[in-house]
Amino acid sequence: MKDNKITLPIGFFDSGVGGISLLKEAVSLMPYENYIYYGDSINVPYGDKNELEIKSLSLSCGDFLFRMGVKAIVMACNTATSTSVQMMRQLYRIPVISIEPAVKPAIEALGDGYIIVLATPATIQQERYNKLLERIGSLEKIINIPLSRMAQMIEKYDLDGPEIGEYLREHLLPHKGKRIDGIVLGCTHYSFIAERIQKTAREIFSGPCEIFDGKTGTVKQLKRVLEQNGLLNIDNNNPTVSFMTSGDDADIELFKKFFAI
Repeated sequence: MKDNKITLPIGFFDSGVGGISLLKEAVSLMPYENYIYYGDSINVPYGDKNELEIKSLSLSCGDFLFRMGVKAIVMACNTATSTSVQMMRQLYRIPVISIEPAVKPAIEALGDGYIIVLATPATIQQERYNKLLERIGSLEKIINIPLSRMAQMIEKYDLDGPEIGEYLREHLLPHKGKRIDGIVLGCTHYSFIAERIQKTAREIFSGPCEIFDGKTGTVKQLKRVLEQNGLLNIDNNNPTVSFMTSGDDADIELFKKFFAI
């Protein structure tokens, strides 16, 4: 007889739709799991808030998922991770998996050019992120570009519209002409426009502008942790994906649209 814990859902949270990019990756890698996605749509984005606000909001999301009876929590938000991951791991007696910008893989894979990190202001300012850069080294190769409004633009679902393109160009153009080997997506929202980011970057910079996204590594780590704890579900004839929000029904419909991309 299967352990009841194995059939429990995995909980994901983010400030809005961004974490759905991570959820989609998880469903692809682990199709037999049950999933709950909680988007804190009322408070999107987290990236322009102060540390105390982000911690409070992250804890509210974690508490919601924990009360729903999930077997693991995935912090599908770089900003929440940068402020709150240690606190959440101390609070819950279940695995808590977090995402962080894929700077290390970018440094290890690339050559002598620069690496751009696109992230929210809160992520770039946090001590956790800056300690990550110190551990990796090669600080002289990193160009941090904070995008305070990008997550909100993506939430509008106008992914091919001019607003996103103009905003992106405005923030990349000050570095025009540099050789950019890689671009790290430091916010899960940005995964939905990864191709557009790369195309725009290649118009402005030299170098391959290879995209590095932490979602794949995070989901692989989630699978490893579930296996290590005897929680991986490999036999489920009716897997489910449920969407919940601090907002309203319109937000749930938006989540479904992004999940279908």
